[in-house]
Amino acid sequence: MGHQIKAAFWMGGAILSFITMSVAGRAVQAELSTFELMFWRSLIGLVLICGVVLALARRRPVPLRPTRPGLHALRHVVHFAGQNLWFYALMLIPLAQLVALEFTMPIWVALLAPLVLGEIFTRRRILVALLGFAGVLIVAQPGTQALNIGHLAALGAAVGFALNIMLTKRIMREDGVLCVLFWMSLSQGLMALALSLWGGFTWPSSALWGWIALVGVTGLSAHYALTSALALAPATTVAPMEFLRLPLIALVGLWLYAEALDPLVFLGAGVILLANWINLRRADAVLPRQILSRRPD
Repeated sequence: MGHQIKAAFWMGGAILSFITMSVAGRAVQAELSTFELMFWRSLIGLVLICGVVLALARRRPVPLRPTRPGLHALRHVVHFAGQNLWFYALMLIPLAQLVALEFTMPIWVALLAPLVLGEIFTRRRILVALLGFAGVLIVAQPGTQALNIGHLAALGAAVGFALNIMLTKRIMREDGVLCVLFWMSLSQGLMALALSLWGGFTWPSSALWGWIALVGVTGLSAHYALTSALALAPATTVAPMEFLRLPLIALVGLWLYAEALDPLVFLGAGVILLANWINLRRADAVLPRQILSRRPD
């Protein structure tokens, strides 16, 4: 019971971090593009990671040389695409819809694992996929409201995060967390800078720096808190806790942006959560303690 209480505490921190990052991300994109936002986010992350590496290096060497640079590069590109799509969707669809569609990430892991990790495609995976697809249709409500590119971007982000999780699993067999995070922050910062310069780099106004710092810090704190929760309790216990992010983000959307509370979004998210729970209950669940860790940065 003690571990579950601690896990709930860490999940509260993760949920708070994710919500804060969503609000800060919208504020930043009032002036900056997603590429510019990703540049500053990666730069802040790189500075924090370098500080940790330098502190640890006083006691022992910290290996930063990647064992498989090509696999690292592929992971960085996939995560960069997924994160940019997420920030892009953040500006186009209600927060509750974005979070509900983001919940499909573990379902994409189950579908793509046979291709990426060589796992067996089972009937349970098919059931998970069908339930997840039904949940997506309920959330997006095609035919009753106008669908836009934001819905596709949100689903694309979920696919990118799923691929990122599986590539991270392969990389972590040989390289440490700091190695992965260092090269990810550096490479994604360079990619974001190049694309920002190509589109015309905009220097942030003085009012924006606090929001930029929040995006950078909460991106790291959300992952740390989520990972800590998964280290204390099984994913099947943590998953329902994370579902609380949906009503909370919906209330934030109502309060800050006058976004209507849509019961179908909650119903669809519940169906998606059920698919995730079935996926996590199977004996050979993919990454049982990392399945919810969308953004390992």
